[in-house]
Amino acid sequence: MADPRGFLKVTDRETAARRPVDVRILDWKEVYERRDKGVIQQQASRCMDCGVPFCHQGCPLGNLIPEWNDLTWRADNKGAIERLHKTNNFPEFTGRLCPAPCESSCVLGINQPAVTIKEIEVSIIDEAFDNNFVQPHQPERLTGKTVAVVGSGPAGLAAAQQLTRAGHTVAVYERDDRIGGLLRYGIPDFKMEKSHLDRRLAQMEAEGTRFRPGVSIGSDISWTELKARYDAVLIATGATKPRDIEIAGRDLDGVHFAMDYLVPANKLVAGDEVSDQITATGKRVIILGGGDTGADCLGTATRQGAASVTTLAIGAQPPSERRADQPWPTFPTLFEIASAHEENGTRTYLASTVEFVGKDGKVTGVKVAETEFVDGKRLPKAGTEQIIEADLVLLALGFTGPETDTLTPQAKISLDSRGNINRDTKWATNEPGVFVAGDAGRGQSLIVWAIAEGRAAAAAIDEFLEGTTELPAPVKTTDKPISVYN
Repeated sequence: MADPRGFLKVTDRETAARRPVDVRILDWKEVYERRDKGVIQQQASRCMDCGVPFCHQGCPLGNLIPEWNDLTWRADNKGAIERLHKTNNFPEFTGRLCPAPCESSCVLGINQPAVTIKEIEVSIIDEAFDNNFVQPHQPERLTGKTVAVVGSGPAGLAAAQQLTRAGHTVAVYERDDRIGGLLRYGIPDFKMEKSHLDRRLAQMEAEGTRFRPGVSIGSDISWTELKARYDAVLIATGATKPRDIEIAGRDLDGVHFAMDYLVPANKLVAGDEVSDQITATGKRVIILGGGDTGADCLGTATRQGAASVTTLAIGAQPPSERRADQPWPTFPTLFEIASAHEENGTRTYLASTVEFVGKDGKVTGVKVAETEFVDGKRLPKAGTEQIIEADLVLLALGFTGPETDTLTPQAKISLDSRGNINRDTKWATNEPGVFVAGDAGRGQSLIVWAIAEGRAAAAAIDEFLEGTTELPAPVKTTDKPISVYN
């Protein structure tokens, strides 16, 4: 184990420093400075190697956290990355993008700040890439079976890598021009530079996974044709239908969904030419939604040179400490200051959007009112209306489910009551040989759930094709996700 008295010797939780605000808003590079190896080892020594490590229950992947904390403390990076890769295909993604429910479950967190699990994870994988410890794992034999994975987000990529290593011939289809899904175009570079994605894709290609970007299943290739070409199909398209708000003025020019704003911005950063880009330069920006997507819009608008940015959230400001009804080891709703909030903008809570106002067809402001509870419902409070001036309004209200316009008529796939794709305990849809994993079946959730479901679905597909499987299945379809969305 790590130093058995480490948590007594090192009581302070020390996290990576963010680059100075006035420097980092001038570029799109990651906001965090590289982690100091000595500090990381010290922080890893705080792990108590608990008899019952509750960090395991907080992580859907079942990451072997005490084990790789110990190996990090002992400066055994090769051993640490081997243990980390046992359960997680992409720690460079989760270490940067996951809200770390494992840390909320850390036993040390009962009376001390939790272990910096997420940062230790990032340091392990970054150092492993630096030392060429991350190598392709080619299958020992080929099965002759073929699998199509539709969608190249974390669920699809995790499943593809597992199935390729099991010996199947796997092709990943992506409608965008590059592989990665929301990892590519939904996540700004200041949260995760795309070099981390590209080097992982290079490993997968070397292992034998085939990538087919720029192909839209349902139009370029019908779902019926896809099913006929492959022995199995995995749907991992995510939950990409944005949640809308139906109020007066919704059709005004200047009111856009968050992804319609973020995707072109990320393409521009990637060096693409983008026509008719939605930009915040010189504009008064209002963001509806206080979650991660809203913070991504805020950081992007700041770097584009917005005149002002205001974030509106209909709920109350979360507390800074756990509420009594969210005790350890549950995942609490807490007030957090993301890097984007540190850089710029105003955050307003208990704000109900009443109407978008405009002139000559263009948005000029948002009418908001304070909210109050009436008969258990949150409603606008009369007499509190005000108009906040705006030239650009971004709707970052979450997502309602997968896009199924072509899927249901062509493949006859059934949906559940929430509009997600139905699946049984083996991740299978009602159509033989067609499976689903990630947000397309679960609904909007966390990146760790997507990877966990991709791994579990891969095991189910391998068993379907071969009659048995040795691939791990970390979660069941009945497991409930941890929600961090307001």
